Amino acid sequence: MRLVRLTPDIKLNEFDCGDEDLNNFLIEDAKGFLDKRIANSFLLMDKDRIVAYFCLLNDKISRLETTNSQWKKIKSAFPDRKKFGSYPAIKIGRFAVSAQYKGQNIGTDLMNLIKTMLNDNPNYSAFRYLTVDAYHSAIEFYKKINLRFYQRKLLANILV
Repeated sequence: MRLVRLTPDIKLNEFDCGDEDLNNFLIEDAKGFLDKRIANSFLLMDKDRIVAYFCLLNDKISRLETTNSQWKKIKSAFPDRKKFGSYPAIKIGRFAVSAQYKGQNIGTDLMNLIKTMLNDNPNYSAFRYLTVDAYHSAIEFYKKINLRFYQRKLLANILV
């Protein structure tokens, strides 16, 4: 399997993760998001079959989105003179695994790959946190891989 960044010339084959919204995003919207510079999508490929995909975009963790105790924990990671009302993040906007590949730990492995990829590659936007827009049904998966729920966002402090 190989990870490929979506480009305008890549033909998108059918994809079915069991969720129509996630399927439609990849086939109908991902290239538009790329063109408008909203999000970059990545495909996990097995030959010409799409096994999974995710998209990345910029985000922030804001004081307005957390409780007082959560915000104290977040800002404690920064020097006193560098305290702000928000801190930079990269968001996983969409994340889906093909129904044919479910139950093979591909989701967990792909999340670990994303964390490593973002930590090891200085070509991405500067950020401190990784956030996820998650369906309610997926929250337990994200908690299992150590993302924490902060008010309206799932959040990982991925810098070690």
